[in-house]
Amino acid sequence: MNENEHILDGSRCAAEIRGEVAAEVAALGARGIVPRLDVVLVGEDPASQVYVGSKARTLAGLGMISETHLLAATTPQSELEALVDRLNDDADVDGILIQLPLPPGLDAAALLGRVDPAKDVDGFHPYNVGLLQQGRPGLRPCTPAGIMEMLNRSGVDIAGRRAVVVGRSGIVGKPMAMLLLHANATVTVCHSRTRDLASVTRQAEILVAAVGVRSLIGPDHVAKGAVVVDVGMHRVTDRATVRALYPDNPKKMAAFEKKGAVLAGDVDFAAVEPKAGRITPVPGGVGPLTIVMLMANTVKAARARRGL
Repeated sequence: MNENEHILDGSRCAAEIRGEVAAEVAALGARGIVPRLDVVLVGEDPASQVYVGSKARTLAGLGMISETHLLAATTPQSELEALVDRLNDDADVDGILIQLPLPPGLDAAALLGRVDPAKDVDGFHPYNVGLLQQGRPGLRPCTPAGIMEMLNRSGVDIAGRRAVVVGRSGIVGKPMAMLLLHANATVTVCHSRTRDLASVTRQAEILVAAVGVRSLIGPDHVAKGAVVVDVGMHRVTDRATVRALYPDNPKKMAAFEKKGAVLAGDVDFAAVEPKAGRITPVPGGVGPLTIVMLMANTVKAARARRGL
């Protein structure tokens, strides 16, 4: 296996999917249909603003329509629910995304549950969660769906293999486990109460780290030859930590000196990479897939809503 095969290139897979989505958008455009995604952004969280801006630029680049609704952090729940109701009723809106996290005091679950399931491009509505559980067609959460695309497009065999997912969030961990199960993997889910985590993760032929703890997964957690997917993304601003995480990596240090920070994942990449059969980098692994799958879901919703 050469180096290009060893590294699971999420950016390359995302580019492939983006091209396919662009072709679908063009085909819909020929029929007078332009998919539209409306994003609800509450408050001024810098990371959320960056993510929303990136989504808007990607949508525009694909010839889709993007509308962002900016609301103050003090906006009451009732006003947000009224906005969601208006977007549900707007026939021109194909997808609705509630940017998380919401400011303290707001009920995210209630708001997500209010979105029309047909426009729920995040795949978080209980109706779509139920369709996923049953293995029926529906809108899937973007990050797990993107990971499945990457594994399949990279020729990773899933059926019959032992998969371990570290993390049980409703956004990544649980839907990831369900998608792997539907692909006929034998799946174990680990979490903060799992005893002797390394003894469980070492059984994995496919290991997905989605726990939100930087560098939690080290070489002792990984079986030789395992496929390792790192969902984590952490901004590291301490020079000594960067040196420890990326020893003998002048590119990372140069990036740190230029930007004052680098990104790291839930996996200690430098330590795990020599042992893994295939592994995703951070950045350039799972991240690009999440946004492009949001675009794919928006097109999927636009088609389904019109019976196409």
